[in-house]
Amino acid sequence: MSNWIDSGGDEPRLYSVRPTVCETQRSTGGAPRWRSVASLACALALIALAAPLGHARDRGQFVNTNAELKAWFDGLRSGKGPCCSDADGSALSDTDWESKDGHYRVRVPRLGHVLDGQQQELIWVDVPEEAVISEPNRVGRTMVWPIYGYMGVAIRCFMPGSMT
Repeated sequence: MSNWIDSGGDEPRLYSVRPTVCETQRSTGGAPRWRSVASLACALALIALAAPLGHARDRGQFVNTNAELKAWFDGLRSGKGPCCSDADGSALSDTDWESKDGHYRVRVPRLGHVLDGQQQELIWVDVPEEAVISEPNRVGRTMVWPIYGYMGVAIRCFMPGSMT
């Protein structure tokens, strides 16, 4: 180890024409690294913005439905807007809905997805008046179109069945 003063550490040094290892890393390594981080951040932001748009699902349970019935389902509307489709609705058994004093309530899963194959907890949800479909039920079974959001479950459309 040499002494800093003895090695001329306080005297100005002449730079060589060839860049040193430190200068080479500093000049070429900064810009590409910054661009790759910015590209990754943009990609993640786009994914986060597009994720809420993927709520509708088609599980294929109505693939053999005739065209007239499919068109009827696609045109269903409640006071809250279009019900979307038969693929977004779920059929309910008679034990999963009830009517009392002209108001309906339904029993639906608490979450819109299954957690590791566990059984879903079912909860009772009141159906708002504007969510009830007033036209005749052409399929006969009770159907509900739940919407799962950060504030819980809301009912977009409800079509009472015959309750046999």
